[in-house]
Amino acid sequence: MELFPLLLNAVDTNQNYGWLAPYAYALVFLGIFLFLFRVFEHHYMLYFDKPLIRQFFVYKRLSEKQQSVLRSRFSIYNQLSSKHKKQFEHRVATFIRQKHFIGREGLELTETHITLIAAIGCLLSFGRKNYTYRLIDSILIYPKEFYSKENDAYHKGEFNPKLRVLALSWKDFEKGYEITNDNLNLGIHEFMHAMQLEAMTGKDPDSARYMKHFKNILKRLTNQEVKDQLDNTRFFRTYAFTNQYEFMAVLAEYFFESPVELKQNFPELYTFKKKLLNFNFAGY
Repeated sequence: MELFPLLLNAVDTNQNYGWLAPYAYALVFLGIFLFLFRVFEHHYMLYFDKPLIRQFFVYKRLSEKQQSVLRSRFSIYNQLSSKHKKQFEHRVATFIRQKHFIGREGLELTETHITLIAAIGCLLSFGRKNYTYRLIDSILIYPKEFYSKENDAYHKGEFNPKLRVLALSWKDFEKGYEITNDNLNLGIHEFMHAMQLEAMTGKDPDSARYMKHFKNILKRLTNQEVKDQLDNTRFFRTYAFTNQYEFMAVLAEYFFESPVELKQNFPELYTFKKKLLNFNFAGY
């Protein structure tokens, strides 16, 4: 008979759980604040064409070996300010921890392989808030061109969204680092394809900005004056005109490897690409 009063006391919220009320109010307030912040952030992006806050926290560090790889092999890293170098290192470290790097056909992976591939991906997404490529889980690195069952052909690079895999030929990828003015950079090209599909399927501000300027670039390409200039100058390599997605990937290669020439010949395309990537670093 004494058990019933004990149960009543156990569920008496006025006596036992009143202390939780401030925490409940705090959670409700936090939820409302986050909702309003997201709404404000979205409208800020639409108005100013860039993220309100690109990077919240910077605390992850690369190993000394990884930093050495960036300093000696990744020239644009040395052009960044101290603040942006720390942000870049944080992003590269995050990228490395989130992705699976797998060597194929006997290739033994080193810090150089992993760091340089992560650095190229983070370079392309450095102006974005979402920078780790949600459609990529694994990165396969082959010593050279590899056979693809997808279309029964040999490839230097391939992005497979169904398997969430990015595959690269290290021989061809490395050339993108060694030759910095030929507008051929396999890493930039393939990561750009991954970013394109992410933007087409995403609902975040980065995706909205991407699609806005993607359309601006396509619209500009229909301008007769631009079409004539493209024909007369032969500025872009022929492969760029395979389709609109290949053009965007090739345009990214030219943007990073020949920014001065791109800006001089096609200032509107340069500006739209810069806004699309929100890339305002290292003199770009």
